[in-house]
Amino acid sequence: MGSTTADPSPHRARGERRSLPASDRRVVYFKMMMEGKANMVRHERIDDSAAAQRIDNYLLRLAKGVPKSHVYRILRSGEVRVNGRRVQPTYRLIVGDEVRIPPLRTAAPAAPARIPVGAALAVVYEDDALLVLNKPAGLAVHGGSGVSYGVIEQLRAQRPDSRMLELAHRLDRETSGLLMVAKKRSALTALHDMLREGKMEKRYLALVRGQWLNRLQHIKAPLYKYLTAEGERRVRVSVDEGKPAHSIVRLVQRDSRFSLVEVELKTGRTHQIRVHLSHLGFPLCGDDKYGDFTLNKALESEGLRRMFLHAAKLSLSHPLSGEPLSFEAPLPQELRGFLAHLGWVARG
Repeated sequence: MGSTTADPSPHRARGERRSLPASDRRVVYFKMMMEGKANMVRHERIDDSAAAQRIDNYLLRLAKGVPKSHVYRILRSGEVRVNGRRVQPTYRLIVGDEVRIPPLRTAAPAAPARIPVGAALAVVYEDDALLVLNKPAGLAVHGGSGVSYGVIEQLRAQRPDSRMLELAHRLDRETSGLLMVAKKRSALTALHDMLREGKMEKRYLALVRGQWLNRLQHIKAPLYKYLTAEGERRVRVSVDEGKPAHSIVRLVQRDSRFSLVEVELKTGRTHQIRVHLSHLGFPLCGDDKYGDFTLNKALESEGLRRMFLHAAKLSLSHPLSGEPLSFEAPLPQELRGFLAHLGWVARG
C-alpha cells in the first residue's frame, strides 16, 4: 500500500524526522485511530499494490468503518490531495503518488471473528501476479451474508506476508473449481478488463434433469437480480428488466433421466448457468435455489449431496505478460462417484 507518514503531534517541528520505521508508525496510527485519537494528517506513498486503483476505492478500503459520505466529502472539499493537488473521486493512483489523508475517526470496532488457517487450498497455478485455485464446494469465496469468512479471508490468513490478495471473480458457494486471485493491483485491473470484454474463456460442467437434445445451443436470455420477501438474493429471466446474458451449452453425455453438459460463459451474470438452464426446463441437480427440490431430496439418497456444477476449464492471456494460459480442474471425487453410480464414465 506504500509507506506511511503520520504525525500524532500537531506541535512537531516541520521537517523533524521520526525514529520509528514506517511499518511501526502505521501500527501506532491505526491503534490511535481505533481509540478515536487519530487527530492527525497522514501521507501515503503509493506502490504497485495500490497502483491503478481509484482514489475513492483506495480511501474506502484504507478507512474501513468510516461512512462513504464522509470519504466523498473530504474528497470534494480538497482535504484529500494527491501530490499536493485536489483530485476527482475517479482519479486512478500511480506508483509514486503521495496521498494526503486528513484525520479520520471511526467507532471502535467489535473484535473480529478469528479466521481459521485451515488446510492449504489447492493451487493450480501461481506466479508473482496471479494465483489460480481449485476451490472446493461448500466454501464461500468471501465472508458476508451470514458467512464469517471465505476463500479470500482464509487465503490471507494462510499467507500473512502477502502484500495483496484479491478475488478476480466469484464462484457460488456450492460450485467447485477454478478461481482466480490477483496478487498485484495491475493484474487485478487487467483481469477485470478481460472479463468485462469477454477475452477469457470459462467452461463449467453441469448435470441437469432431463434429456438435453442439441449438441450445441446458445442461450441468450436477459437476467434480472432481485430480493425475495425474506431478503435473499435471486435472479430471474426478464426481457424488460434484465441485463444481457449469453451461455453456450454443449452436450457431453445423457441418459433417460439426466444430461451432463458443458457450459461456456460469454457473460458473467450472477447465477447465470443455474437460471438459464432452469428457465429452459433443465434445472441443475442439487440446486437448492432454482432446482427441483423433490428430485434433490431423492438424489441425496443416491449419493449426490451438493449442486452438480464445477468450473472445469479456464483460458486467458496472462494479465501482465500476455502469455497464453490454460487450466483444467478435474471433477471432484464426489461428482465422479455420482456419475459412476449412474453407470457413466466421468469426463472432464
